Amino acid sequence: MKKKSTQVAVEVPQGPLDEVKVIAEAMMEKKAKDVISLDLRNIGTSISDYFVICNADSTTQVVAISDYVEEMMEARCGRPAVRKQGRENAFWIILDYSDIVVHIFKTDQRLFYRLEDLWADAVKTTYEDQD
Repeated sequence: MKKKSTQVAVEVPQGPLDEVKVIAEAMMEKKAKDVISLDLRNIGTSISDYFVICNADSTTQVVAISDYVEEMMEARCGRPAVRKQGRENAFWIILDYSDIVVHIFKTDQRLFYRLEDLWADAVKTTYEDQD
């Protein structure tokens, strides 16, 4: 008797825009606030193609979001972060994927640095949880 095998279709990210979605979804799963991406490709002085930005009210949550973004990027996209900074104090963690830079702020730090205002010419996409 032959066993039937069932295959489950897994959506594999095809490029940076799909990877930005993976990051945004991971952030929202960990209850990040104000999740946005900035498309920086048409800005001549940008250091990457995309920023993905969010915030959380506690340093514990900032670390949890960071850990989950890293986990999902490795699991779904096969991409570990090239560089990481800020985990020591968890006020602002940066995960660098070369073409995508992830910024996870503690809420008061995001309000202070206003990163979106510095890159106001970028195309902004806002992500909202569907729950």
